[in-house]
Amino acid sequence: MSTQKKRTLTIALVALVLAAALLVVYFVTREEPVSGNKEITVQIVYDDVDRTVTIETHQEYLGDALQQEGLIEGDESEYGLYITQVDGRTADESEQEWWCITRDGGQQVNTGADSTVIEDGDKFELTLKAGW
Repeated sequence: MSTQKKRTLTIALVALVLAAALLVVYFVTREEPVSGNKEITVQIVYDDVDRTVTIETHQEYLGDALQQEGLIEGDESEYGLYITQVDGRTADESEQEWWCITRDGGQQVNTGADSTVIEDGDKFELTLKAGW
């Protein structure tokens, strides 16, 4: 076997091992859904509106709980639900507006609403932002 083929095979093997390691880390560290009844608080902020909604739900994910209450609408994408409307207010794409999800007063959520696990007592904020 030539040196070039050995090098290519070694690189492919290392890439495969790294990919497997990343999958293991993902499955070990991801949040598991919590079953049962939960009460969460959602603060909605846009324009001159700043209101808080308390939601009681059996849902396991934020997106499902928000949809259950009729608070959001959105588009399905390859990355999950993209929230386009909250509380009847549609984000204006021409103004580069978008809905930001934060948890506990400002920690931005790094998952989509439909993959954000909720637990009893969680506090979320849905804030209309402008600009990228």
